[in-house]
Amino acid sequence: MNNTFQVKRFGWLLRKTFLERKVQTLGLTALLLGISLIIYAYCKTVVGFGPAQNLTFIWGLSGGGCFMASFVFGYFGSNASGISYLTLPASIFEKWLTGILIGVILYPIIFLLFFRLMDAGFVMMYHNSLDPASFSYHSDYASVYTLPFNGRVALRVYNLFLIFTSISFLGSLYFNKVSFVKVALVFCAFCFFIFTLNWIIAKMFFGDIAGAFPFREVSISIGKSMNPEEGAIGMPERIFQITEFFFDYIMPVCLFTLVYLRLREKEF
Repeated sequence: MNNTFQVKRFGWLLRKTFLERKVQTLGLTALLLGISLIIYAYCKTVVGFGPAQNLTFIWGLSGGGCFMASFVFGYFGSNASGISYLTLPASIFEKWLTGILIGVILYPIIFLLFFRLMDAGFVMMYHNSLDPASFSYHSDYASVYTLPFNGRVALRVYNLFLIFTSISFLGSLYFNKVSFVKVALVFCAFCFFIFTLNWIIAKMFFGDIAGAFPFREVSISIGKSMNPEEGAIGMPERIFQITEFFFDYIMPVCLFTLVYLRLREKEF
């Protein structure tokens, strides 16, 4: 029998995982979808459809993905459950693959289906509420449409989902209790350090700066008047593309690999 992956054994593990934690898994999924619905319904009345769609999509996929990833390997909150999980007759790869399947494949599929139905429903209600006799009917109708899943915002959120989910997976294996909170604090502290360091370095090289975004550009104040103009120095396009590719694809793959190695390390 293959010690790394065996289809029948993996199927048993997947079935056991769903049967033993179906209430928690379905409950968490329902909670995340419910919060997404509330965010959409509230934001569309306050800031409009476009921002509501974007905020809900960002929260539901990236934020919800983080919560789900923190939950998937939440067996190590106590020694008993952690030992019970590690002694299951399945390989580390199969346990890792089960977590990836739930957090990186199944949850996004469920959320995308829910979001499409929710988004289409709200858009349809808005369209039906318009007065066809109104002078601005056609422009109002065309101004509200469902969020395209292949649009610029959606593609950016997919990248954020992979990055944040991989970080949450890894953090859940390093922090056994309240891992989501601890990972969020560590991540925020790391971002604060990077932005501060970037600002200090930019200040050293360019003097009076108006802003500095890591790995992207530096905004420089030009002139000594009360209202100085701003100029931007951006990273060379080729270097920026390489950096973006690293953060969007290479880093998540490396983090997911570290999740596997950390899970394997816990077994020993």
